Amino acid sequence: MNEAMPRRTSTRLGAVILLLLFACSQPVEEAPLRGARIGGPFVLTDQNGKTVRDRDFAGRYRLVYFGYTYCPDVCPTDLQSIGQAMRQLEKSDPKRAAEVQPIFITVDPERDTPQVLKSYVAAFHPRLIGLTGSPDQIGAVKKHFGIYSEKRPTGVGTDYFVDHSRLALLMGRQGEPIALLPQEQGGKAIADALAKWVQ
Repeated sequence: MNEAMPRRTSTRLGAVILLLLFACSQPVEEAPLRGARIGGPFVLTDQNGKTVRDRDFAGRYRLVYFGYTYCPDVCPTDLQSIGQAMRQLEKSDPKRAAEVQPIFITVDPERDTPQVLKSYVAAFHPRLIGLTGSPDQIGAVKKHFGIYSEKRPTGVGTDYFVDHSRLALLMGRQGEPIALLPQEQGGKAIADALAKWVQ
């Protein structure tokens, strides 16, 4: 009877070791944007008029979306989905949600002043940061992130729309690109992607 105990223990230990070896041999899914040349240093101004640098977000994941406050449809829809995703993650996994900083960067700095951004971003999520700057500063950030934008006259006076890239990017703790987020699929899809990639 005493001899059976070591055999059972040995069998269990062997099974645990086999499971661990199997788990370790499974390939870890690589981040889709790993190694891409996306992102870079910036100095911009937030919705409170405070100077913000890329390094201010070091150690946190960043959910970065480019758009503009006068956008008639796409931007508010996408930002609403991003806000829903953040609230969903805050409810299901508050610790993980706290690791993500949502950021809205304007492609229309002439109209999107800090004051304009302040009321705009507040409508989508309380932690959403709005960033603006001079045309040169915004131009540099767009270049770093591979963002296209171009003014299109509406035909009414000097009014214009801005055609722009429709991307929601997840950047890592050191500003490295991780994945494009499926903002066009709604809040749940974004929340699921965040739960997958935010470690």
